[in-house]
Amino acid sequence: MLAVWCFMLFAAVGERLAVSGVDRSALQDGGMWDWFAPPGRLDAGDSEITYPKRLVQQIESEEEMAHDFLDTRVKNSSRSSTPVHLAQSCFQVEAFGLTFTLDLELNHHLLSSDYVERHFNHKGRPLQSVGGEHCYYQGRLRGLSGSWAAVSTCHGLCGMFSDGVFSYGIEPIHNSSNQVDGAHFIRRMQDIRLGPHCPDCREEDEPDSRGGDEGHARTREQQGSAGLKRSKRFVHRRSVQTETKFIELMVVNDNDMFVQLRSSSSQTKNFAKAVVNTADTIFQEQLNTRIVLVAMETWTTKNMMPVVEDPLETLQNFMKYRKDNIREQSDVVHLFSGRTFHSSRSGTAYTGGVCSPTRGGGINEYGSVGVMAITLCQSLGQNIGMRWNNARASAGDCRCPDAWVGCIMEEIGFYLPRKFSRCSVDEYTQFLLQGGGSCLFNKPNKLLDPPECGNGFVEPGEECDCGSQVECARSGGACCKKCTLTHDAMCSNGLCCSSCKYEQRGVVCRGAVNDCDIPETCTGDSSQVRLSAAKCA
Repeated sequence: MLAVWCFMLFAAVGERLAVSGVDRSALQDGGMWDWFAPPGRLDAGDSEITYPKRLVQQIESEEEMAHDFLDTRVKNSSRSSTPVHLAQSCFQVEAFGLTFTLDLELNHHLLSSDYVERHFNHKGRPLQSVGGEHCYYQGRLRGLSGSWAAVSTCHGLCGMFSDGVFSYGIEPIHNSSNQVDGAHFIRRMQDIRLGPHCPDCREEDEPDSRGGDEGHARTREQQGSAGLKRSKRFVHRRSVQTETKFIELMVVNDNDMFVQLRSSSSQTKNFAKAVVNTADTIFQEQLNTRIVLVAMETWTTKNMMPVVEDPLETLQNFMKYRKDNIREQSDVVHLFSGRTFHSSRSGTAYTGGVCSPTRGGGINEYGSVGVMAITLCQSLGQNIGMRWNNARASAGDCRCPDAWVGCIMEEIGFYLPRKFSRCSVDEYTQFLLQGGGSCLFNKPNKLLDPPECGNGFVEPGEECDCGSQVECARSGGACCKKCTLTHDAMCSNGLCCSSCKYEQRGVVCRGAVNDCDIPETCTGDSSQVRLSAAKCA
């Protein structure tokens, strides 16, 4: 499902992204990995082929075993339903003389309980589905503080992780049959400061607090004064900094984006979810704010509105489209576009527009997963009241804590920055204190609640659950650890489970108790008993 967009990870439109300075010809000249760094800064030693392993607990030991099988889909789950992935998983990646252990958890906040996906058939009629396969994980590198990881596991290991010094992009290598054989590309990305990605482009009057649009300025003043009245209601009841906020986001993929991703609806949706999953890791870490997808629309036949080179005009068209055509409730709606905008930035948004049906939106230009995630962070940052760092009179006071890595709201981009400056964080806080963003305190229901491992019930995201430590020690503990089947285990409980394996077909697991009863036998492919009808029915 992720075959194409993983192949194109960090290998897409680059010369106009705020965090990329690569010429398009680099892809032809040096291959897809040239897109990780600007020309002249590439080092063949910064990319390798690696064979990731999934770490699985052993039956008779507390140690983990490296497993070639990377699939995280839950064993024995219903074949007729959408695949369910393990709530927790662990991978080992060896590269650059180092061994990285990724401890991951499914990002249960990524999709809301009402999440819908919509695309259009050849007649232009909308086709809609609820939910979808969720294989998007977040986590950290074992033993490394300041590390992070955001990867998908639908088909191989695809995404990004950081050890606090370098960022790494990883993606599966597909064979001629478009299958993953185990080999993956991994690229180590230095934190390189780049120049403007579009030096000849003008700094157009963005719809933000720098001015240039009196109508928007008046709207902000009105919202601000109204917000000050509301602020007395909630600021004294809860801290806007310590309470978790939730941005309910809808993403619309335009037709240009769809075409960029091989005209595949599933790959386009998976790509967009990977972008949001990566951006969410930054928002929750820096701002105590989660990004939750409530809906996604993909224009599979044509653009449903004019998408032009002028980003402000496109943004205005998009807000009109939202008003006239989108019925899903969300805090903001963002357009992911495959169009190259004539702009000094790769995205734009209304500053302070979150929660507003007419200004709660932004547009983001297509790029790699990592680059586009930073662009999304920038445009969402504008939505929640942030300005570009150098737009302030006291811009010098907003220097990033790490001048080498840089900060997200920088006019001149850095290579995959991960931090918001103190000024950006303060602007967000003030925006909330003044009553802006009141909708962010509504906690949406999750599509998947994290299972409670150890309660004895096998829930979605678990392969087994033998109960408490005492119960597991009594039965099933050797086959089931951390609610995942141990290496080579088929089962952990059930009348047709013996020594972690299924009993053979035909083995009597329960004899007849009377003349009307029929003995029950094992099927050979399940630990559970196949119920038999009674003779005397």
